[in-house]
Amino acid sequence: MGVALQSENVSYGTMMEYLDELSFLAETAGAETVKVFTQNLDKPITATFIGKGKLEEIKKYVEEHDVDLVIFDDELTPTQLRNIEKELQGKKILDRTNLILDIFAKRARTAEARAQVELAQYQYLLPRLAGMWTHLERQKGGIGLRGPGETEIETDRRIIRDKISRLKEQLERIDKQMTTQRKNRGKLVRVALVGYTNVGKSTLMNLLSKSDVFAENKLFATLDTTVRKITIRNVPLLLADTVGFIRKLPTHLVESFKSTLDEVREADVILHVVDISHPHFEEQIQVVNETLSQLLTTPKPTITVFNKIDAFTFEPKAEDDLTPVERQNYSLDDLKQMWMSKQGGETVYISARNKENIEELKEKLYAVVKEIHSARFPFNDFLYQEYEEE
Repeated sequence: MGVALQSENVSYGTMMEYLDELSFLAETAGAETVKVFTQNLDKPITATFIGKGKLEEIKKYVEEHDVDLVIFDDELTPTQLRNIEKELQGKKILDRTNLILDIFAKRARTAEARAQVELAQYQYLLPRLAGMWTHLERQKGGIGLRGPGETEIETDRRIIRDKISRLKEQLERIDKQMTTQRKNRGKLVRVALVGYTNVGKSTLMNLLSKSDVFAENKLFATLDTTVRKITIRNVPLLLADTVGFIRKLPTHLVESFKSTLDEVREADVILHVVDISHPHFEEQIQVVNETLSQLLTTPKPTITVFNKIDAFTFEPKAEDDLTPVERQNYSLDDLKQMWMSKQGGETVYISARNKENIEELKEKLYAVVKEIHSARFPFNDFLYQEYEEE
């Protein structure tokens, strides 16, 4: 069951889209969404996130329909989590951050990804420990005496802080190893695949590199960065597949995945993959661009790859329909015209699944990479001339 707030900065349509994404996250984690609850508030209630009446409504539904999991679409404070758990006795309460961490924990395959996820989990858990020891409150001593519950909390906090320190040291070592690996790759041009989660980056990676990177129609199918050396015509390059971005991605999760995101920072070219069949792909583009602006100090050459044209659908307006034109009324050709005028860089429209327009993508990538490569290795220029004369 999902719960979301419509605040003054969030429209009803945007809130429902967030809830659709939350349902997809829940499905990826192995849960089924049977009901959603929404409330219109200027800001979350400090004690319980939602109003008392709405919480009573949720409690009644949960008890009547035997729901065992309630997921909130925003991150809950320790106090909110504790109060909601107290009200919904015996039911498991998750927020969006905890749900994403759970998916990440299931997806992590390498030692690096597991350490990154574990660090993020402990950073999330640390301020929420108090709620785990409420059953010991009655054992606390009087004024000036520390009860066993508080002692347990302090002990656990110390253990978790030690684990966080060790994990940070472990990730620093991994980061140094990754930096060394990147240096050992020489001056080959690096291309990073970036995009919102579940837009088809891994499928495109498999197609361009002829490799077998794990890919499926679920959120965060890829956590570990995969790097492959490929050659387009006679120009070698390194292609990196990276973790997908998402709205409301927890800050400490971004910090934990520093070494993974370094592949984006150190890339020479960005392939920004977009799912053009998604009804709100423009907003997903904005989320990715905002994340990239936080990661990159200077803009990089970018090719926007509009993927999944095979799944694109639209509803043409009738001639006598005088209502405003909306996103679903635009054809693919309409969108191409719009985005050609909007984009500062190159754009290409493909279907990675059906291998449509892949040669066009390779041509555009070749042109960008060749320019960077020839600047680094000017003595190789005659190879390009020789190749293109053939």
